[in-house]
Amino acid sequence: MVDEAAYRRTQAEVNRLPCVFKAALLARQAVCELAVRHSVAEREVLACGQAPAHLNCETLERLFVERATFPLKLPPGAPLTHGTVMRLHCGGLRGLQQVLDAPQPDVHRMVMQAQVEHGSLVQLPWEHIVAQIVAWQPRRRANKPVSG
Repeated sequence: MVDEAAYRRTQAEVNRLPCVFKAALLARQAVCELAVRHSVAEREVLACGQAPAHLNCETLERLFVERATFPLKLPPGAPLTHGTVMRLHCGGLRGLQQVLDAPQPDVHRMVMQAQVEHGSLVQLPWEHIVAQIVAWQPRRRANKPVSG
């Protein structure tokens, strides 16, 4: 059994810039050319390879939360559940990919493309991105037959 406190200390030392969109990347809903994978205590962690890119992703994530708080009926300032984070990240990145007509959901490439095409992340057509956040649903698990 892993000591969670020791694990978190080691993870913080190894992973100084944790990937903002790690949930979407680990769920294979997106990729990122800057993501660096590490193994810590038999768990996979993702780090960002560049501090400026990490800051851009933090900004994008804050915008996802800010713009989708009302449509998702989230209480302001309340902690986000795992399901809500997945919806924000996966739906938001899907919406961004559609808005940019990007060939694949590569987070870093899409952020850079959005800044070039729209001037800033704030200037994106948020109504479409938020619609994708609201519409996003997790994949359904296949029903396994009960053996008896």
